Amino acid sequence: MWGATTVAIKMGSALPLTPQRTLFYQLTVSTAVLLGLSVAIGEPGVTRPTPTVLAALGYQIVVVAFASYLIWFWLLQRYPASGLASFSFWTPIFGVVAGWLVLGDPLTGRLGVSAFLIALGIYLVNRRA
Repeated sequence: MWGATTVAIKMGSALPLTPQRTLFYQLTVSTAVLLGLSVAIGEPGVTRPTPTVLAALGYQIVVVAFASYLIWFWLLQRYPASGLASFSFWTPIFGVVAGWLVLGDPLTGRLGVSAFLIALGIYLVNRRA
């Protein structure tokens, strides 16, 4: 579905989709589908809403599901998808750094090597021929 939204946005003027509208449709449909599936398989939901659980849920809602996708859709309207897609390889690095910031997980030299290799790959993909 992520690919389908990318194609829809890249179609440009053929469809009246703004980044905001695309995000609204995506979140509305996925909320309905995922809540329905959750009920169907008997998920208990949030059973102990501690401050940490609520903060994590808020982060997922505001940063992951709202801000990052809105920025992604906005970028897709302005830049080639092939060039932007390579930047999604930064996601694991951000996850490791977030684990260090929030949970105190250790950072090792492997993270630096990984970041260098990702940056090199992005450069190679996006450089001019």
